[in-house]
Amino acid sequence: MESAEIRRRWLSFFEERGHTVVPSASLIADDPTLLLVPAGMVPFKPYFLGEVKPPAPRVTSVQKCVRTPDIEEVGKTTRHGTFFQMCGNFSFGDYFKEGAIEFAWAALTNSVADGGFGLDPERLWITVYLDDDEAEQIWREKIGVPAERIQRLGKKDNFWSMGVPGPCGPCSEINYDRGPEFGVEGGPAVNDERYVEIWNLVFMQYERGAGDGKEDFPILGDLPSQNIDTGLGLERLAMILQGVQNMYETDTLRVVMDKATELTGVRYGAEHGSDVSLRVVADHIRTSVMLIGDGVTPGNEGRGYVLRRIMRRAIRNMRLMGATGPVVRELVDVVVDTMGLQYPELITDRKRIETVALAEEAAFLKALKGGTNILDTAVTETKAAGGKVLAGDKAFLLHDTWGFPIDLTLEMAAEQGLAVDEDGFRRLMKEQRERAKADAKAKKTGHADLSAYREVADNSGVTEFTGYTSNEGESKIVGLLVDGVPSPAASEGDEVEVVLDRTPFYAEGGGQLADQGRIRLATGAVIQIRDVQQPVPGVSVHKGSVQVGEVTVGASAFAAIDNSRRRAIARAHSATHLTHQALRDALGPTAAQALSLIH
Repeated sequence: MESAEIRRRWLSFFEERGHTVVPSASLIADDPTLLLVPAGMVPFKPYFLGEVKPPAPRVTSVQKCVRTPDIEEVGKTTRHGTFFQMCGNFSFGDYFKEGAIEFAWAALTNSVADGGFGLDPERLWITVYLDDDEAEQIWREKIGVPAERIQRLGKKDNFWSMGVPGPCGPCSEINYDRGPEFGVEGGPAVNDERYVEIWNLVFMQYERGAGDGKEDFPILGDLPSQNIDTGLGLERLAMILQGVQNMYETDTLRVVMDKATELTGVRYGAEHGSDVSLRVVADHIRTSVMLIGDGVTPGNEGRGYVLRRIMRRAIRNMRLMGATGPVVRELVDVVVDTMGLQYPELITDRKRIETVALAEEAAFLKALKGGTNILDTAVTETKAAGGKVLAGDKAFLLHDTWGFPIDLTLEMAAEQGLAVDEDGFRRLMKEQRERAKADAKAKKTGHADLSAYREVADNSGVTEFTGYTSNEGESKIVGLLVDGVPSPAASEGDEVEVVLDRTPFYAEGGGQLADQGRIRLATGAVIQIRDVQQPVPGVSVHKGSVQVGEVTVGASAFAAIDNSRRRAIARAHSATHLTHQALRDALGPTAAQALSLIH
């Protein structure tokens, strides 16, 4: 069964059972705590938290996802990849454990003629969370799975969250036994290579706080309702249904490897090194096409750097296999033709995707030449000084400035008879990562606990925005936080977050920065406002400091924005769109604008 048919069959199965089909969201996450969408439930996070009303009580989707923490392992194993598709069915306060389990079992074991995937139920093993007696009972008594094929695992394996503050809950996983040729028996608790997880049923009922790893975080309380979030890996199911050894041999990746072998002359399965390179190329080119298709362009930070890094890894591995000229166009075309069966917009947008990819290939080939010159100079200087080890800062410069992965530097230096100070290189890389993590953590903490804002919304309703017709006006303070904690009052010098019943202040959105200005109380108190955000939809939170006097909840206030700043930002916003349109007029629809900062 081809991947496109798996996707079609999934959506049809759940649509026939009352689920509204929701198209995949963009890979660009609409969430300040995430760089890219890493899981199928991400677009539904506001519904689970009760912040936004869902479009229907039960929905289904096949979501595009990208995960990059293990990017260096891609290709070295057949299990690691960056892009994948997550099939999901979701319930927002509708059915819960029993419904989710019954749907999953029917979808997997019903015959192909009856709309299912036709898996042998005797090859399915179940795991549940340590203390989830209810789930185990449903599997045994309602579904009929023997007790010996149900195993209990801990928080690391059978409790799910996004890795950041938000919805979470215990889960039950369905695993497929691939047979004794893949290892010893004993179930998924013993051998997850033989017993492959294909479907995770998450019983989303709690909200977690900040913490590290999969286990070290607090449970803040119950969600507004009990929900279901499931995820079935399309590529894993395709591997089973297509009878292949691993995901790289499934239809949507194998064709890319076949094209790479055609361009280089190497053969998959002949040698470990070339097999690694072929897998890197297949995974990274497919991911690159999907990212470019969603509007990501190569760059030196954020999503752009993820794209640039994986594209350059793919191009470098093609050259390691013997390619001497440009190869990206043919590889991209294979991906577009294959994935376009599931995402027709790739075919429609082929020209733009090719243009972006070819430009990055040309830039890297040029950087490869320039970086090689830098490396040659460093090698000469090292040898002249009697050294046998290339300095770590040189390797870091090649990586950071010229886009040289460390393994490429190692290989090229070895050809010149030199080792590389890998410890020095990794120390500099670690320092860079720590700076990036510190920055990301600082950004996340502002979105860690939304309960206080939701309480304001529940008690006082949404904030009425009056800024389209007025730059100032009367209002009332309906919510107040001091240093992030709800408080009835604040004094001079306090850092505060103020919620008004109505406001002329524009909350940051669409790239446009928030208004700044002042809030004055009848008592003479003054709050200087430097930022406005909407951590909960519809609730404008004014961030600033008390300059004079005391501020109290319930007090009447007069809010006024910095009008000259508003006008300047409005001009910049208009200029952004006018410039974009001019570029499209001159260059055509391939000129795509995204991620502007409107200052």
